[in-house]
Amino acid sequence: MFYLEQMDSMADIPRLHGRARPQMTALIFEGRTTTFAEFDRRTNQVAQGLIAEGLSPQSRIAFLGKNSDWYFELLFGAIKARVVLVGINWRLAVPEISYILNDAQCEMLFIGPEYLPLVPALRAGSPTLRTLVVMDESRTALATFPAWRDGQPPLDPLYSVPDDDDVLQLYTSGTTGQPKGVQLTHQNYLGVFSAASQVGLLDAQPGDVSLVCMPVFHVAGTNIGMLALAQGATGVVTREVDPGQILTLIPQYRINRVFVVPAVLLFMLQHPKCAETDFSSVQRLSYGASPIAEELLRRAQAILGCPFVQLYGLTETTGLGTYLPAEAHDASRGKLRSCGLPFPGIDIRVVDESGTVLAAHAVGEIVIRSQVVMKGYWHKPEATAQAIRETWFHTGDAGYFDEEGFLYIHDRLKDMIVSGGENVYPAEVENAVFGHPAVADVAVIGVPDDKWGEAVKAIVVLKPGTEVTSEELIDYARARIAGFKIPRTIDFVGALPRNPSGKILRRELREPFWAGRTRLVN
Repeated sequence: MFYLEQMDSMADIPRLHGRARPQMTALIFEGRTTTFAEFDRRTNQVAQGLIAEGLSPQSRIAFLGKNSDWYFELLFGAIKARVVLVGINWRLAVPEISYILNDAQCEMLFIGPEYLPLVPALRAGSPTLRTLVVMDESRTALATFPAWRDGQPPLDPLYSVPDDDDVLQLYTSGTTGQPKGVQLTHQNYLGVFSAASQVGLLDAQPGDVSLVCMPVFHVAGTNIGMLALAQGATGVVTREVDPGQILTLIPQYRINRVFVVPAVLLFMLQHPKCAETDFSSVQRLSYGASPIAEELLRRAQAILGCPFVQLYGLTETTGLGTYLPAEAHDASRGKLRSCGLPFPGIDIRVVDESGTVLAAHAVGEIVIRSQVVMKGYWHKPEATAQAIRETWFHTGDAGYFDEEGFLYIHDRLKDMIVSGGENVYPAEVENAVFGHPAVADVAVIGVPDDKWGEAVKAIVVLKPGTEVTSEELIDYARARIAGFKIPRTIDFVGALPRNPSGKILRRELREPFWAGRTRLVN
């Protein structure tokens, strides 16, 4: 049973299910099971631990680690203590991680054992960081999560939680090279639950099982785990996205609901285990974060034999915007290139530069107004005011509606590249490449890639009299930015096309690679 009407805040999720189904399984992780009663008690202990550390309401703690059941104990414990969890992409380079820790003013860091070698550098670069806890059971010089948690009393602090309290702070890539902290609140998440329940997407029954495999530093990864727990379903959590493991877990735990990005779905279908996997338990597969190839979708439908639902949203809209329902996935409907219909309670328009609403099939910017729209960008009032104008969030995506109200993504007004579901802003990559002494100018674009959707390509102008290879520039960038942002290929040119004001004409650079395609996203 889904208890939305009884929820005053996200903190009520473990309380309600801890009472209603104490002995049912809430989480499974690498063979370790947690009942709802245990989950409620442990989140109380985490909350008490955070309070004992001297953390005041709305102070920030960080999580840098792979997925686990303990992440959700930490998240809901922080919620009960009115502390905000900052999720950090573990694929980032040390300077990028340090920037987030400092920008969010994190006082504690919960770190996976894989990242302990980074601790000296992170401590040195993060003056607000007071305490580190290792998400592991092994003995270390630092406190381990189970020992730290279990040393606290299991008493629920029962704080009164304002609707606009932040729950999560997740970082987007920055158009200017600096990422922005998106503040997501209790009100945002209650809006997500309300919208999803109205279209039948929160229909899990006790005993149903959801797969939680996408990285929790992304809004989708955390949302899937939250939604499973909110419905009293069991979440099977994987440490990483491993297509072979996913194919093993689906029949092993009779998983009913799966969410993946298209690239992961492709890897699942290509895996040798796929042909022998029993998918009969899967009642619905949801996908999103990047467009899907129609051929991949048709193959997946034939193999899994279950309803498919596409989801479109942004971190700034708590991951929600539109949904393409299962019935619209019938190829005869002609909607497979659409990202679907607006959720109930989510107003979406397509507007021109003056804000005028456009007619069907006219391409403009997609803007969204809803309870799910973020509070703002942490400590960036100007960026917030630019993004949210007169209550409408400007997505930076270009699209259009058809006559039936289905939304289509045509292009991005921003220069963002989406590679394997990860957002990459050219400015970040350009900053990394531009520091090389041989580089006079650089532009970064996304080009079609059959595996990842888009791949990062750099167009480089060298300084007169200098020489450098593509491999040398790629290695140079690797030390400065995350691996998924590094250019896959580099082209060398004599000059970059610019307009009279000096702005790089990225569209001209992209055109040769996207020629012959009906949409400018892959």
